Amino acid sequence: MRVTTVAVAAFAIAGMFVAQSAVAASGYVPLNAEMVPAMERDLGLSHQQALARLAASARAGNQERSLSDELGKGFGGADLDPVSGRLEVGVTDPAMLDLARHSGATVRLVRFNESALDSTVDRLNARSDSAPASITGWGVDPRSNRVKVDVRPGGEADAARFLADSGVGDAAVVATASTPRPLYDVRGGDAYYIANRARCSVGFSVVGGFLSAGHCAAIGNSLQGYNRVAMGSFSTYRFPGSDYSLARVNSQWTPRGVTNNGVRVSGSIAASVGAVVCKAGSTSGWTCGFIYAKNQTVRYPEGTVYGTILTNVYAAAGDSGGPLLAGNQAQGMVSGGDGVRTYFFPVQTALSATGARLITS
Repeated sequence: MRVTTVAVAAFAIAGMFVAQSAVAASGYVPLNAEMVPAMERDLGLSHQQALARLAASARAGNQERSLSDELGKGFGGADLDPVSGRLEVGVTDPAMLDLARHSGATVRLVRFNESALDSTVDRLNARSDSAPASITGWGVDPRSNRVKVDVRPGGEADAARFLADSGVGDAAVVATASTPRPLYDVRGGDAYYIANRARCSVGFSVVGGFLSAGHCAAIGNSLQGYNRVAMGSFSTYRFPGSDYSLARVNSQWTPRGVTNNGVRVSGSIAASVGAVVCKAGSTSGWTCGFIYAKNQTVRYPEGTVYGTILTNVYAAAGDSGGPLLAGNQAQGMVSGGDGVRTYFFPVQTALSATGARLITS
């Protein structure tokens, strides 16, 4: 809760700065236009505020490079202040303070230059194999003018001994941190493994997890991702009769409204018979065809499934659960087929049955 409060406050401060700078940035044109709506969504900014923030970042980057060249060994690092929008620069030589101020930056006198801090990181890197398990990482922190060493709660003493043995002195400090771990995206068409027994494909990301085929969930419950990392478990499924499942993922996995070939999912408007559709799967990849018919009953050896979408889109074993799209609109998940015809269970039916909310982008 405490971390959340700080984060919200930081975003609010950033919003204050960009609001003041919006007029000045009105002519700024970012090279990556898609970045602007993402900033508006994730940071709660207006269009002009996002442009102002990008413009300030670009100016600061150029200013930092110039000052680093001019100050040389007197350059002690820099960071952009979110309140003023000004670059804050550390200077190790008092004789160079005025030179730095002439650039328009905010200047502070610091002890260590940037090359000394980078050298400290290099020394710790060289001893990384002997670092205690309680240390989760390290790196330069320009605001404190130190190398910050992150350590799990309770491991401070071990970390301090490691720093002393490394001979880095006061250039490095210990800070308590949480335990980091890799993070992964949930994308339509990526493989997942069920109880280490079988492979299927992610269908569509929903809040908290993803939809896939019910007959995949019938194999087992625990899930591993495409990389064999623990992913979560199925929370509900139905097969036969229907063929859908809802998986809930753990905090290492983030559901995204995209397929594994970069196609965005923007909704779930049902396409007409005869429409062009394409599917993503972990075995046969991206394949396309047409909708032949809807509301189709298909009888598998394991049981009958009702209300499917019939297509001529190719799918193979392991593609089960993979997403079918018409343009950017979600249509259904791979149910089964014979190598010529493929049946998909409608995504709208699965969403309604599970109460899940489709993630779009």
